[in-house]
Amino acid sequence: MRIVFAGTPAFAARALAALLDAGHELALVLTQPERPAGRGLKSVSGAVRDFAERRAIPVYQPATLGTPDALVRIAAARPEVLVVAAYGLILPQAALELAPHGAINIHASLLPRWRGAAPIQRALLAGDPETGVTIMQMDAGLDTGPIIQQRSIAIAPGDDAQTLHDRLAELGAMMIVAALEALAAGRARRVPQPAAGAIYAPKIRKSESALDWSRAALELERAVRAFRPAPGARAVLRDEPLKIWSARLASGRGDPGTVLQAAASGLRVACGEDALDVLELQRAGGRRLAVGEFLRGFAVRPGERFGAAR
Repeated sequence: MRIVFAGTPAFAARALAALLDAGHELALVLTQPERPAGRGLKSVSGAVRDFAERRAIPVYQPATLGTPDALVRIAAARPEVLVVAAYGLILPQAALELAPHGAINIHASLLPRWRGAAPIQRALLAGDPETGVTIMQMDAGLDTGPIIQQRSIAIAPGDDAQTLHDRLAELGAMMIVAALEALAAGRARRVPQPAAGAIYAPKIRKSESALDWSRAALELERAVRAFRPAPGARAVLRDEPLKIWSARLASGRGDPGTVLQAAASGLRVACGEDALDVLELQRAGGRRLAVGEFLRGFAVRPGERFGAAR
């Protein structure tokens, strides 16, 4: 099929590669404009743009699709279908109607659960036992369109946002190829999403990554995994900002935030319920270190207390 593809990060790039490998014609790639990132605030291109340029696919980076110029550019590509994956911009109704088969979205959750921007992190934070990928026909709502395909995967105890992202990206790439095959053959079924179970996955705010030690250890352990690798779970000790990269549940009681044990086996911190063994940490500007190595350069004593990260 002749496709206009819209996506920005690595999740979308995996689907784009699969569509090319399956023999589809990529007429145009839409991706977000570069934005400043990192300490130097240099403009950084997304994985989709990088891939498209390597494969000599035309790239268009409008700030919005709500202008006549953007709609004309998409229409000029003569797509049979629009494929959308983690694009980050809203497609207006006029854009959804530009292709005979409309717009098909690859969404990293089991819709209607976790509609919105951060379904992977929200599933981890909630302790969901499973998640998955939904291929849906886009409508004017936020991830509300009818379902074409849906497949689930289990969330493993050690999964973090990166490992789960990678498995879902692989699954989504496989599913979109199958969905387009069914669409071209006239076999695609569109099932309305159920009304029950709809919940939204808003974008992660920086304030959420600050560990609140008054919460249960189970919730904090999930947060460490949900925010790994980005934005990273944050804590403060002696006014020193720290990133917590890895932690496990432990037994122990004390005032929330109090260090109960400082050993190479774990920096045990009391929580609102139970305790957390911190296993990997990073100081600002430093390297990610296992707790034993960290303690050799930053001695911590039982009774010290973690404060609130800003």
